[in-house]
Amino acid sequence: MKPTLVILAAGIGSRYGSLKQIDAVGPSGEAIIDYSIYDAIRAGFEKVTFVIRKSIEKDFKEVFGEKLKGIIETEFVFQELDMVPEGINYSPEREKPWGTAHAVWVTKNHVREPFVVINADDFYGAGSFQAMAGYLSAQSITGNTKFCMMGYQIQHTLSDFGSVSRGICESREEGFLTSVVERTEIARDGDNIFFMDENQDRVSLHGDDLVSMNIWGFTPSVFEYLEDAFTDFIRENAGQLKAEIYIPDVVNDLVARDEASVKILPAVDRWFGVTYKEDKPLAVANIIRQITQGVYPDKLWG
Repeated sequence: MKPTLVILAAGIGSRYGSLKQIDAVGPSGEAIIDYSIYDAIRAGFEKVTFVIRKSIEKDFKEVFGEKLKGIIETEFVFQELDMVPEGINYSPEREKPWGTAHAVWVTKNHVREPFVVINADDFYGAGSFQAMAGYLSAQSITGNTKFCMMGYQIQHTLSDFGSVSRGICESREEGFLTSVVERTEIARDGDNIFFMDENQDRVSLHGDDLVSMNIWGFTPSVFEYLEDAFTDFIRENAGQLKAEIYIPDVVNDLVARDEASVKILPAVDRWFGVTYKEDKPLAVANIIRQITQGVYPDKLWG
């Protein structure tokens, strides 16, 4: 069974200042998403599911709907605040999205095959999609809980223009995840890398520490766990208007309870992204370099 690509594209992008998910970085107007889809198709993916907000539906369909027609099956799924499990209530004052775990959960009625989740504004490279597809295909059974993720050295994932969010990983010698904790304020200070913990204390990290860049391989069995975790999250955070539930939160709990295994696949390509507007020139330069090396054509589609 061929995997599906789920692209998380509903983020507001407040640090970027515009709709970065569709901002062009390629010479023919391609966004980073285009390169991810192109690489996924070459790796054997047969469907792409965009998770977006209704307020950006028109923009996304204008950019991706037509050019992907006849190339790969495409659908758009909404992530909105009122999409919660039946019987669950939340504060009417809530405005902030629920987080990446919720973004995956809203696809539960649309994705029925093994799937890979990625961020819209991150470049992962062709090797990442090939590795993920290979692992998921080898597991083959859609109902199991043998998941995977790409692991990146943190020193290669930082921005020069501000702090970033990353899932800090621990693993066994066999390469299976033992814990992943989302940290939202990771930065570099000279040669030092650190994050700010819950008490706003600085905690040092090593450059070769592995992090999740939100590229995960799941089977549909994960949706049941996501729904349970999201339900508990809302009940426990009823008064927290900005609290979010992240994919690592759910994965970490599953691994701790020994209800799922997560194989860490070593990254074979260099990641880059556009967290901040100032990151864009570097992303453009990276794309041009790969076109020059023959990895991508000047124009991906048409």
